Amino acid sequence: MSTYMPKAGEITRKWYVIDASGKRLGRVAAQAAVLLRGKHKPEFAPHVDCGDHVIILNAAEVELTGKKLDQKFYRRHSGYIGGLKETKYRTLMATRPELAVELAVKGMIPDTTIGRKAFTRLRVYKGAEHKHQAQKPENWTL
Repeated sequence: MSTYMPKAGEITRKWYVIDASGKRLGRVAAQAAVLLRGKHKPEFAPHVDCGDHVIILNAAEVELTGKKLDQKFYRRHSGYIGGLKETKYRTLMATRPELAVELAVKGMIPDTTIGRKAFTRLRVYKGAEHKHQAQKPENWTL
């Protein structure tokens, strides 16, 4: 019995919408990562990019549990000596909640060419409006 191996031309991509309001950041990010990789499909193969497009709405209303808002930091470095910049998640969620969701999803997909390509299919919006109605996205429930 032979194993089915999908080819790049055989892959069909769908669009999914995830509503993040009132849900945990990690749960939303994990489900988005699964959809971006295509692991929910029966024809999934790790060497083929077979993931779908994901739209995450209401990023401003996502929840962080415990003391993460005050104890968790978003860190970036300019490359220069003493160039470490830190931002608390309380500030990040107030100013740029889309970035917080994108960072969570990016940490859950592999750092390979397939993972980087999959990350380009993620769209995150602060509110409940998006501009991808023409693609006829389906709702994905967590």
